[in-house]
Amino acid sequence: MIEHNVKASRSEPIIVAEDLTMAFGDNVIQRDLTFTINRGDVFIVMGASGCGKSTLMKNLIGLQRPAKGNVFYGDTNFWDIDDTEKQRVLRRIGVMYQGGALWSSMTLAENIMLIIQEYLAIDTDQALELASLKLALVGLAGFEQYYPSEISGGMKKRASIARAMALDPEILFLDEPSGGLDPISARMLDDLILQLKSSLGTTVVVITHELASIFTIGNNSVFLDTETKTMIASGNPKKLLEECDNPTVRRFLTRGAAEPLIKTIDLS
Repeated sequence: MIEHNVKASRSEPIIVAEDLTMAFGDNVIQRDLTFTINRGDVFIVMGASGCGKSTLMKNLIGLQRPAKGNVFYGDTNFWDIDDTEKQRVLRRIGVMYQGGALWSSMTLAENIMLIIQEYLAIDTDQALELASLKLALVGLAGFEQYYPSEISGGMKKRASIARAMALDPEILFLDEPSGGLDPISARMLDDLILQLKSSLGTTVVVITHELASIFTIGNNSVFLDTETKTMIASGNPKKLLEECDNPTVRRFLTRGAAEPLIKTIDLS
């Protein structure tokens, strides 16, 4: 039985997954996923490694067709529309892939300008100005001419987010944004995500298993289980920590620790 530990939100649904099943041939990754991402959410897709978090993202952003079910952007059923309409929907989203996926032969500005000049009818100077603005938004003002090999891991993550924001998307998908970062860099990235939500009203979907990030930034979530191959909890992660009785979810949210550790986590 799926745990729903948060009162129904009055927010506007921006993405709805309906009875979604993901599979590679006969190998089912996850089945029967139904959840809603509301406008302005920082929505966490969580679960153990190998549970299908990144695969779910691919189903949501059009990189892989689900074996069954629907993905709605507002009233639009994404997998039932033609390619032209799909591109219209995809213009509303930005994606930071796991590992950043920056072009190593391009400067940070050039990485962002590549997208801007592909979709916007502006000249090079205007594109550079926009790229500089995006880098400034993520705390990288002055790093336009640096190459990815010349900056730290945390800075690469920020640059990747800047590129994902190149076309001012309504929705950001971030795949393991704090993976591999030290605790201080990870916290700075969490702060950036919250700033984007607050200042720009961006809806953010975060694929992660990092507990510190989950509790710091998430206000809604879905938990994917590797054993049952379906979702077994959804809602605010802090509420799930306090109230969810599912042992798999509790082990994940407490790192398998005994009850006293739960009290050490700041739920404010």
